[in-house]
Amino acid sequence: MNYLKLVYLSIFCGIISILSFFNIIYSYYLNLYLNLNTYIYTFLASIFFAMVFFFIKNDNEKKITIYQKILTILSGYFLLPLIISIPFYFSIYNLSFIDSYFEAISGFTSTGFTIFNNINHIDQSLILWRSSSQWIGGLYFLFSIILLIDIFDHSFKKSLTNFISFNKSETLKQSLKIFLLYSLITLGIFIIFNLFNIRSFNSLNLAMTVVSSGGFLPTNSLSHILINNSQVIVISFLMLTSFFSIFLSYNLVFTKNHNLNFFNEDIHLLFYLLTLLIIFFVFFNFDNNFSELFLSLTSSVSNIGFSLHSNSKNLSFVFIIIVIIGGSFFSTSSGIRFLKIYSLFKYSINEILSYSKPKNIYINKHLFSKEFFQLNEIYKYFLSIIIFIASLLFLTFLLTLSGIEFESSFKLSILTLMNTVNSSMYGVGDFDFFDLHFFTKQYLILFMVIGRVELLTLLIISKKFLFKN
Repeated sequence: MNYLKLVYLSIFCGIISILSFFNIIYSYYLNLYLNLNTYIYTFLASIFFAMVFFFIKNDNEKKITIYQKILTILSGYFLLPLIISIPFYFSIYNLSFIDSYFEAISGFTSTGFTIFNNINHIDQSLILWRSSSQWIGGLYFLFSIILLIDIFDHSFKKSLTNFISFNKSETLKQSLKIFLLYSLITLGIFIIFNLFNIRSFNSLNLAMTVVSSGGFLPTNSLSHILINNSQVIVISFLMLTSFFSIFLSYNLVFTKNHNLNFFNEDIHLLFYLLTLLIIFFVFFNFDNNFSELFLSLTSSVSNIGFSLHSNSKNLSFVFIIIVIIGGSFFSTSSGIRFLKIYSLFKYSINEILSYSKPKNIYINKHLFSKEFFQLNEIYKYFLSIIIFIASLLFLTFLLTLSGIEFESSFKLSILTLMNTVNSSMYGVGDFDFFDLHFFTKQYLILFMVIGRVELLTLLIISKKFLFKN
């Protein structure tokens, strides 16, 4: 194992130990002793591995390659949930290892699939642990973006720093900034939920879910938590924190002397969201209850997947398309990303027009940007979509072979790759994961991780092992 992988895993093992310690304190404070020992086991295991990974000596000072970085990210997605699964496996609910690992992976990838059929019967401390697994998974995803920044185009990197490449100090600086922003946003969401009379326990769990773009709820239904329209509207707006860039609030408050070009992606996302709001309000507001429709819309664009009722079931195809599009690159949402799809669409239209009107000149740049997007960036975006389609077809085929009907297999495959929970507005709200076959759960575990990792990284790894040059 290279030094980067050891340090990276050590840091997140340390964070898991802190979260498990909080769960121990919470259990003692509320006299929740049923699963107390499981958090003690998790605390000891995470501390042990954090120290082992940190103190292993490594004399290899060679420059870390992009392949090593990608493998580091992938190893974390499989190894860290092993520690997170300890409270599930040793809990009083007699879960098998595969069920415990499935729940841990689902939380860590911020997907939200659950093997529990009745959340109300679960111990409060374990509900909090489920939410914590999402929170640390969202943070891990944001750190991963920083680690893999060199494989993305120049405009993404420029929105963070003027450095050509990240050295250790710059990586540490940006990672610390992300940790502070992520924690402060979580705290802010928690406070706002409390101000609108949502129970503190539910507010804490929802705050960790919303900021991480996760799908775990502290109850069986969101309607058990939100009892008035003001609460529905508030959570709808707060879910947009995982749709826009995590740096948006920081840049608005602390950054000076930046023009619209600096907020290029967020401005595009704002216009995209406003367009969707107008279309949904005018054409899809069938029941004259726009607050619930607004919640379903913001939940879909942020890849969270919450819905209140099944009255939007007839719009499931529309919501699934929105889920596939996704949000900002520097957010915890999944999806292909709106700016990628927009860039591909504009480039394709310009290519078609250039052949029909060859004397005209068509500029390939975004509306609020002074920079042109390069041809190699378009190739990357196109390959990401190709990999997504191939993964979607393959997973749908595997799920169909497992005995799941085609429509449910197709929808479930999209939600798995987009790390979005299966709610009623997608037509798969009552899907039972507990009774799935052992191998089917393994398929879903693998593709939840594939969906969370930038799809372009899979192509880079394939190129490394399949081609010598």
